[in-house]
Amino acid sequence: MDDYLRPRWDGTPGRLEVWYTTLTDPVSGTGVWLHHELIAPSGGGQAFAWGWAAVFPVDGPVVSGRFGDLPFWGGDGFRAGDVLVAGERLAGSAEGLSWDLGVSGGGRPMFTFPEWAWRREVLPTAHMVVAPGARFDGEMRWGDSVLRIADGVGATARIYGHGNALRWIWLHADLGGGDVLEVVGGVSGRPVLRWLPPLTFVRLRVGGEDWIPGLLPVMRARIGWSRWSVWGSGRGIRVRVDVELVEGRVLAVPYREPDGRRGAVCRNSERANAVVRVERKERGGWWRVRRWEVEGTAHAEVGG
Repeated sequence: MDDYLRPRWDGTPGRLEVWYTTLTDPVSGTGVWLHHELIAPSGGGQAFAWGWAAVFPVDGPVVSGRFGDLPFWGGDGFRAGDVLVAGERLAGSAEGLSWDLGVSGGGRPMFTFPEWAWRREVLPTAHMVVAPGARFDGEMRWGDSVLRIADGVGATARIYGHGNALRWIWLHADLGGGDVLEVVGGVSGRPVLRWLPPLTFVRLRVGGEDWIPGLLPVMRARIGWSRWSVWGSGRGIRVRVDVELVEGRVLAVPYREPDGRRGAVCRNSERANAVVRVERKERGGWWRVRRWEVEGTAHAEVGG
């Protein structure tokens, strides 16, 4: 895990690097989002770190706070002020929220984009999940509230590239029994690419086996602010994912870009709903293999 947490940034201007963790407390159903960014300005100048933490309680409104701008210290993960992302620990504070979480497990990494895209940096942006089935233990504090987490379920992931997409969707869903689904789709902000339909990647790991390899030959997306869907087929498999971000469980965050622009607005929910359907082609027809319904514990967002 530690290898993939190390900063990718090599001093090049105009880069954005992200470490983020999402998780669900299995007792209360509360969702947690910890987001950490390194921004290297396009015009040169000092790179800086910033980010935020958010808690999505079942019985109350979303609570959030930001940290930064701070000097970035790097090391084996993310370090800025008292905020830390390391292989076995997440800690920090942000405007009245504080957290200290131990991290364990996670399984082998999941390359949402092809692995070569992450290693060679040939695309405008690449995404990978360091620990798709991680477990978390520790505390989140805000105001007079304390959330004690034991065996929280979630993932830590990474993004590296030239900036955020023009529009995007994202989903991480724990399907039970160690099975996980990751969906990332987006439209690049580059002049030629911004007119193309969303490029969508789906990873489904069941019983430790990768059922869906990433980019199916035929993949479609329908994107709305509160609901979005992806569906596609190829290599004898067909998949459909429907996601709902329920009003009152959503946090809107304006993003920033390396060129100084305020970027798109991200609408995130760590208490989303998702329905996943998988079929295989056999004997001349499509036959349902699995169906999952995730109620209130899917981690999802839409940005634009």
